[in-house]
Parts: sequence; structure tokens; C-alpha cells
Amino acid sequence: MSRGRPWHALQAQSFSMAESNDALARESAFRVFAGCPNLIMDLQTETVLAVLEKGLQDPQSVEVRHAALRASVSFLSATEHNQLAQVMSLMYPMLNTLPYLSHSQLPSFLSTLTPLASSHPQLFAPHLHNLLKFLPGLIIPSSDPGPTPTVARPNPAGGSSFVFPPPSADEKGKSPATGDLSADDEEAEEVRKAALEFMLSLSEARPSMVRRVDGWTTAIVRGCLASMGEIPEEETTIWLEADPAEDPTDDTYPHVYEQSLDRLACALGGKAVLPPAFSDIPGMLASHDWRMRHAGLMAIAAIAEGTAKVMQNELGRIVDLVTPMFADPHPRVRYAACQCIGQLCTDLEEVIQEQYHQQLLNVLIHTLEAPEPRVHAHAAAALINFCEGVERDILLPYLDPIVERLLKLLNPGASGEGKQPKRYVQEQAITTLAMVADASEATFAKHYSAIMPLLLNVLQNANTPEYRKLRVKAMECAGLIAIAVGRDVFRPDSAQFIELLMRIQNSPPDPSDTMLGHYLIATWAKVCQAMGPEFEPYLPVVMPPLLIAASAKADVSVYDEDESAEEKDGWETISMDGRQVGIKTSAIEEKCQAFETLVIYCSTLGPRFAPYLSQSLELVLPSLRFFFHEGVREASAMLVPMLLHCGKLSNTLTHQMVSASFSQLVNCIGIENDVSFLASLYKCFSDSLRVVGGPTALPQEIQDGVIEATKRQLQALADRRKSRANLPANDIRDDKEELMLLEEMEDFALEDMGKMLHAFDANHPLLVAISSVRELGLHLGQWDSSEEGGHEG
Repeated sequence: MSRGRPWHALQAQSFSMAESNDALARESAFRVFAGCPNLIMDLQTETVLAVLEKGLQDPQSVEVRHAALRASVSFLSATEHNQLAQVMSLMYPMLNTLPYLSHSQLPSFLSTLTPLASSHPQLFAPHLHNLLKFLPGLIIPSSDPGPTPTVARPNPAGGSSFVFPPPSADEKGKSPATGDLSADDEEAEEVRKAALEFMLSLSEARPSMVRRVDGWTTAIVRGCLASMGEIPEEETTIWLEADPAEDPTDDTYPHVYEQSLDRLACALGGKAVLPPAFSDIPGMLASHDWRMRHAGLMAIAAIAEGTAKVMQNELGRIVDLVTPMFADPHPRVRYAACQCIGQLCTDLEEVIQEQYHQQLLNVLIHTLEAPEPRVHAHAAAALINFCEGVERDILLPYLDPIVERLLKLLNPGASGEGKQPKRYVQEQAITTLAMVADASEATFAKHYSAIMPLLLNVLQNANTPEYRKLRVKAMECAGLIAIAVGRDVFRPDSAQFIELLMRIQNSPPDPSDTMLGHYLIATWAKVCQAMGPEFEPYLPVVMPPLLIAASAKADVSVYDEDESAEEKDGWETISMDGRQVGIKTSAIEEKCQAFETLVIYCSTLGPRFAPYLSQSLELVLPSLRFFFHEGVREASAMLVPMLLHCGKLSNTLTHQMVSASFSQLVNCIGIENDVSFLASLYKCFSDSLRVVGGPTALPQEIQDGVIEATKRQLQALADRRKSRANLPANDIRDDKEELMLLEEMEDFALEDMGKMLHAFDANHPLLVAISSVRELGLHLGQWDSSEEGGHEG
């Protein structure tokens, strides 16, 4: 059928089976329709709806009803957008399958509906109020939800409306689907997760639609908050002793509810999510049950990203709520307080550090001395988040007490305590020291002599497998400290550090050590930044492995539509031209890191990088079209003008290099569909043009080529903007955030396009065309912004 050939015999057989007296035959028919909706797409709509509706109301078999639901979802998903109004009536019998199910049956039905909620949320709009009478009872834990009927009754009321509770249950004053007294906790948990995923998928697909339904957001928030407190009480001792990387209690932790709260906040924003969340969170933080206090703190951390814009206005009250929790008697609550502050420092970066640094650093520095390793290590981790958004002058008064306590965590023997620290605490202390050095810059030099010998000692002696992570963290830390203190302070230790790095690089490779290659490349780059031109003699050591990593090909598996792409560790699946493509991401990440490192070497060493100019250009130019990783393409666009500049300064630039570079840029500009990268390509062209001395240095065919490519891009942008202008106002309002972002990226591309044209001619006729295309925009920033968009921050 995908080749356009009808299969009338199968069509007739399936319809015949759908009317069979045998339930298994009926189920099989609907499974065929679900797997191949083309069998029914070209038939009369009334005929198809009648068959599907009959299956959805099958009086004998839940399996038939489920197969009919799957067939209905496939049918609606395959229906053309402009035909949906004619088939919307199917939603009533589809949703009416839900109230008559037992707990064990609900998850599969809800999971079948969820993809439709994501792809066609508008189909659910007329039913949201009735769904809201039904779903909260599934996601909010209830003490006595009422029994489930033993007889499944298919839609006894008939009619065209999904109604809950169904009349049969209403007469007895109970709601059948909200509980089964014999159902065990695991079954109830599955129902809760399936109902939550369904509600979240609708919320993410059409935020404005669900925001208008009173009680929808509150139900999801309450369900998540109540479920986040379900941590097994007896696991605290195990948790305290566990290494965070191998924590057995992680399997029973309610991650899904935290993640759901995060997704909801990112979809609906602060105005919708903060009021219901903070009507419960203060009470949770004051609860006698440590698990609820823990849940309250983790909830603030979970919603911070999505609600950051609105949360800023209440930040003082939130800090006042959270900081007293650092004195909580329970270690897991203090751990959650560290997590909460760390997350707030990331999601409200700079704002919280600038306004509340004293309150935050007082509690974090004190918690570095907590008796429990899990807690003081997490306080050190939160300090990293703090340092990433802090001004140097704010950090400096606290530098000494922070470094003093981190050194005590790293090497407690030095202070006479004699206790052997846990390895994960040492790893965390080293990582935090690196970030503190990075944030405090040259001022860190006063602590250099206390720390660098410890790090070199680790690199010298931490050779066994259990110390792998400690060793690479020490490498990273030493590199960052070298940059912070500058080459004059670092110079006396540079030879020993480089000798240790070379020894590690030349040691026999261990296939099970997946971290070392990544950290070696990154550390060599930091040493280059610290030493500047003095690093040149070491290029022959670092470049061969770097060029191998940079030349890695993408490891790709292509799956046909009917094949399921297996999810494997280190692989990611994306859709490309209607096919599923599996990509080995670990190798591509290494390739991207190699390209970013080439940027560091070339920009730091300038003409001294010339011996590797030709090899680098041969790698960089084709990688402008490496579609599997945006980072590789962006680094390549930065490298082209840098490499041309290196060649010019070192007198090694050839006409062939210039011609190849600009030809490739013209080709890429002509076919690029991603407006964000299109802007990078124009910037790359303009920067390269400046290096070679302006347009007159280019052959005429290159000049003509880039102008023709620009005309095509302007036409494509104009067509896209005209097409968007014709969208219905409701669609524009619902997708406002996404459209604003898209237009902003297009404006950046137009701006960089204009700069390039200006280099050719300050009065170039195409500059007028750019202004015209810019005017075609929707200018959504001028729309009424009273209804908050989705992701903020």
C-alpha cells in the first residue's frame, strides 16, 4: 500500500472479520486497521466511523475495544488536517472506553491515546472539562477511591458526549475507574504514571488550550507533589553509605514526578504553575514528615527552569523558605536544600547570586562541614552552580573559607583528622576547586601552592582503575587553575604537568576507560590557553590524536518506516527524510570536542599553527555540511576565517585554499535550510572576506555565486513568512513562543546577510530586499502578551 497499490482482498477480509462472532477475529481486524490505516482511508467516512465505533463499544471483549482504540488513533493520525472536522465525532466513543476499565486495563488505553494527544491536541478540546472530572482521581493518591465494577459495560448512555462519571456509576455514587480495592500499589502506580503522561502530553502540545481549563494545572501539580513524597523510609541508611554514582535507592526514588513537574513548568510557565505549587510547598516544608520536606525542596528545584521569569519576583521569599532547611535534622532534607539552591543558581543565573549571595554562601560553606559525606559533597556540587553565574568581586571575600574547607574534604589527613575520605567526595572537591579557580581568576594564585602539588601527586600515583575518575578530575582542575593564575605562576610546574600528561597519553590504552580520551583532549587545550605561544613545541604531541578524533565518520544505521529503531546506549534516533536514523552519539561528541579544540589551538597560537593549516582545512570545509551535529558545523564556521588568518600571517596561504574555502561557503549558503546556521555561514563568509582583503580578492564566479545564493535564500525566507502570515489567528496564538523564536533567528540571518552585502557595496540593491523580507514578519512581540507563553528563563 505504501507503493500506492490497493489490496482489496485484505480490505474485504478485515471488514468481514470486524463483524465476526469470534472476539479474536474482531480484535485481529482492528489490529490490521491500526497497523495499516491506508486500508480504510479511501472508504466512505460514515462507513469507517460506524465500524470503528462498533469496535469501541464491543460488549464482550476489552481486547477488541483496545484494538479498536488503536485503529481509531491510527485513522485520526493519518487523516488530513482539513478533514478532521468530519471525523471528530469518533472522539466520544474513544474516550468513553476509559470509565469502564479496571485499574490493570487503564494504562494501556491511556498510553494508546497519549501519542494522539501530542500530535492532535485540538481533538481533545471539547472534552477537557469531562476529562478533568475523571483524570485527577487517577493521579492524586486517594484514601478510598471506590471499587471497580466487575462487568465492563460499553457506553450504556449512547449519545455523542464523553461523560464522567458514567450514569451507571453515578446512580450508586461511586466512580468506577478511580480505584480497585484489590489492586496492589504497583498497579496503582502504573495507572498514575499513564494518566499523568497523558495530561502532560496534552499540556506540552497545546499549552494555551489547557491553561484555559480551570483546575487542570492544579490537578497535575498536586498529583506530582503528593507522589514526590513517596520515598521508602527504611532506605536512608543505605542512601547515606552509597556512592552517588552507584546508589541502589535510585531505583525506588520517584524521579518521574519530579520530571513531570519540570515538564509542566516548561510548557505552561510561571503564571500557571507557581500559584498552585506554592499553595502547597510552604506547608510541605513545615511537615513533620521529612519526606514531604524533601519533596517540597525538590519541587522548587524542578519548577525553577520553567517558571524563572515569574519566580524572580518572589525570589526573596523563596530564599527565606529554603535557607532554614539547611539546619534540618534529616540529612536527606539538607541534601535536597543543596539541590534546590544549586538548581536556582543555574535557572536564575546571576540574579540570585547578585542579590542573595550572602545568605546562600553562608549556608553552603557551613554545609561543607556537614558530618555526612553525601551532604557535604552535594554542598560542594551546589557551589559549582553558584560559581558559574557569579561576578568575581562577589566571590572574593568568601574565597579563603571555601578553599580551606574544600582542601579539608580533599585531604583530611593534613588537618590531623586522619580519616580516609570517600573517593566521590575527593572527586567532587577537586571539581569544585576547579570552578572556584575559574571564577576567581588571578586572585586564586594565593592558593596555588597548596593545591597544585596535591593534583600533581594524584596524576603521579592514581593509576589503578578505581582512581580513573579522580585522575581525570585532577587533570581538568590543574588545567583550569593554570588558566586562572596565568602562565607566570604556572610556568615552574608546567614541565612536570606536561610530562605527566604525556605519560598518561602514551600508556597502553584501556578500552574500558571511556573518560580518559575526552579529558586528555580538554586538558591539553587548557594547557595551551594557559601557556599561550609557549605551547607551540607540544603541537606534535597533541595534534595527531586530535586530528584522528576530528576525522571520525558518523556511525549511522538507517531504519525503514516499518522497522523499530532499537534504543542502544550511546546511540540516538532522529527522523530524516521520513526515515528513522540511529547515530552513535559518543563518537560524534568526541568529533565535536576535537573541532572545538582546534578552535582553541588556532586562535591561541595564530601563525604558529601553520604546520597544521592544510590538514585542518581539509577536515573543516567538508564538515560545514556535517548534519549529524550542530556543534561540529558551528566550530567549522568559526575555524574557516581563523585558518585563513593563520595562513595569511604565516605566508602559507595559497590561492587554492582561498578558492576552496569560498566555493564551499557559497555551496553551503545556497542549500542551507536551518536559519540559525545560515547566520553563522554569512558571518563566516564576512569574516573570511575581511581576512583576504575584501570582495576584489575573490574570483568573479565566487562573487556572482554568493549573490545568487543570497537571492534564493531571501526568496525562501519571504515565502516562509508569507505562509506564516496566512495561518489562522488561533494557531499563531497557540504557537506564539515557537514562532517568535523562529522569527528572531531569521532576523539574525537577515542581519548577517546584510553585513556581508554591505562589504560588497554599501548601497547594494539586495539590502532593500532584506528590509522588505524583515517587514513580512509577524512581529509577535507587539501582540498582547498577557497570556504567558511556554518555556521561560
